[in-house]
Amino acid sequence: MSTNDQPAAPAKPVLAQPAAPGKPAAPSDQTAIIAKRWRAKRGSLIMALHEVQETYGYVPRDVALKLAPQIGVPVARIYEVLTFYNYFKTSAPGKFVVSVCTGTACHLKGSGDILANFSAQLGCKEGESTTDKLWHLQGVRCIGCCGIAPAVIVNGKVFGKLKPADVGDVIDKVLTADAAAAKV
Repeated sequence: MSTNDQPAAPAKPVLAQPAAPGKPAAPSDQTAIIAKRWRAKRGSLIMALHEVQETYGYVPRDVALKLAPQIGVPVARIYEVLTFYNYFKTSAPGKFVVSVCTGTACHLKGSGDILANFSAQLGCKEGESTTDKLWHLQGVRCIGCCGIAPAVIVNGKVFGKLKPADVGDVIDKVLTADAAAAKV
């Protein structure tokens, strides 16, 4: 793997202009925009895939198949990257993405038990989504919250100094905040 293929923070995508007022651009148009932005930049495959995932929430197969020839990369290379880095998702995650830190500090303070409790309460295994696609559970490496270990992030909101018994409260808080936001 070349040094140009190292992961970096994704660029904020510039979304396509709507085809008509109130209608989003077609996915193929969005893929072309992403490809155009990254095709001339050497070693930019990871950045293009970050942008695809930020746009769609995951890297859809049809988008990967369209992206490959547009940026001059074999489909096999795209899937090598997608399957090597656990950041990338190849299937749509649930509405709420629960990221349980499994880094050293969190692991030593019991994140394994927290992950197991989320799995039991949500009814899905690590790396999977619930059947209703409401929740996606994943174990992730260090999230940079070692001072409040063990920590969990749900859709960008950090919960720290957790105990396995707190899992139900985290789920309730997320659902309550979502219901309140829906009323606004």
